[in-house]
Amino acid sequence: MILDEFLHNLHFDIDKASIPNWEVDWEDGPLPYKLYYDLPEIPLSLDIPLTFEDQKTPVKPDLRKIGHFLWDVYGITQFSQTVTPINSTERKLDAMHSYRRFAPSGGALYPNELYVYLKIDDIPDGVYHFDVSHHRLVLLREGNFDDYLTRSLGYRCDLTTCLGTVFISTMFWKNFFKYNNFSYRLQGLDAGVLMGQLLEVAKRFGFASGVYYQYLDRAINHLLGLKEDEESVYSAIPLTIEPTMWSGNRYGENVSASDLLREIPPIQVKHYVRTKKMKEFPMLIKMNEAAMIHSTPFHWVKKKERRKDDGKEIPLPLVNRLSYDFLSTCRKRFSPDMDFNLTKISAKQLAYLLYEATESFSYRNDLEAEHLEKLRVSIFVCLYNIEGIPNGAYYYNNTNHSLYLVNAGDHRLQLQSGLSLDNVNLLQVPITLHIVGDKDYNKNSLGYRGYRIQQMEAGILVQKLLLAASALDMGGHPLLGFDVNLTDHIYNLSPSGKTSLIQIPIGPYRQRPWLMGRLCT
Repeated sequence: MILDEFLHNLHFDIDKASIPNWEVDWEDGPLPYKLYYDLPEIPLSLDIPLTFEDQKTPVKPDLRKIGHFLWDVYGITQFSQTVTPINSTERKLDAMHSYRRFAPSGGALYPNELYVYLKIDDIPDGVYHFDVSHHRLVLLREGNFDDYLTRSLGYRCDLTTCLGTVFISTMFWKNFFKYNNFSYRLQGLDAGVLMGQLLEVAKRFGFASGVYYQYLDRAINHLLGLKEDEESVYSAIPLTIEPTMWSGNRYGENVSASDLLREIPPIQVKHYVRTKKMKEFPMLIKMNEAAMIHSTPFHWVKKKERRKDDGKEIPLPLVNRLSYDFLSTCRKRFSPDMDFNLTKISAKQLAYLLYEATESFSYRNDLEAEHLEKLRVSIFVCLYNIEGIPNGAYYYNNTNHSLYLVNAGDHRLQLQSGLSLDNVNLLQVPITLHIVGDKDYNKNSLGYRGYRIQQMEAGILVQKLLLAASALDMGGHPLLGFDVNLTDHIYNLSPSGKTSLIQIPIGPYRQRPWLMGRLCT
């Protein structure tokens, strides 16, 4: 199967992209976290604050603060137990246990891992893995790698002024065992949701950050000791409290990954997965190799024409950014299944949701020639029972904070018919959002790497929407099991070369019958 055909089927006809006769071996599934052994370990403080301290001026963090930062980004924050009948005739019950984090993940499988290159006073400079199961750092490689990483990023960031750099990787098997080849689409979205959480937490810790989607893959994987047929880095995010250079001259000295690999020796590390018989995932490896960058220079994304705002315009109420307690909002974030409870939503609530998500989306990245604060993905939405707004499918223009009618009427039954699983009752949902992007995923500029970048940017916006919904006491449930052709038809996206990337029902909900406990003091 050629790569273009694979990506097309992955989006529009998943059965053709997947390995046939797939059976999930739950007994041989991997752990949702990576465990290294026989390496130096540094425990992190378990005294996690329940709210943020007032960050009047940025201060270089100590180990305690780094531990709090990592826990807020990706730590295990909740344990839940849900009990369901095995079938309708027996009285036996099946208990499902799960460990949750602030950033959601498809099937709660968490295919991403966090690595950090740290330069703080309490610990040796070096590259660490964040062991979420024990809330500790594991030292992978000791030393100062400012120069090595600066060249890996194409001289586009002055890492000497940065306190550290976070690397978000994807372990392919961690959700491939369940989702088959569909996991390739999920992995980019999961990485983006995690990035959205990280960027929000960094702001509240007073850290300036920048996302680098383009770097010399093999050089960074080599530094971290990753086996590329198992795991690969998806993004690099430097953190600083000092002024720094975020975008250098891309026409300067050229660098190749092969040259960098010779500068530092490989490291031999051992980690535990739990799976005894791992299946092969050749398409994921092929896509990862096709998306790799082997040498500089890197590329900008070309600016595209903005969508023409056809249709009736409905200005939304003018609102300011939401003010909310971030950690309590993270703790109460909930993904309703059959728990949605239809009630009338005000136009002001809708305005807050859309405005907060798009305003908070802005982040520094290496795709733009300048920090233009623009969206490369957009929001379309099917609305029902919104006060003062007729039922219909709309495009949201974040520039003038208005809705534009695309297709009038109640589309809930259509959307329900397009679900691959009836795990959400869309008749109880007032707001069904769709994040939309270009079908060509900037392939001319970014090649196959553009696909996973687009999925990550969609994931960042997903997390912004979920946080805004939680702050408004609503729940959101991201869905990929929907008929993309159907939603594209509802919004008439084909003529503009756009397509729906993910579907997010949002609305009020009933509490679920489950036991849940916090994993912090």
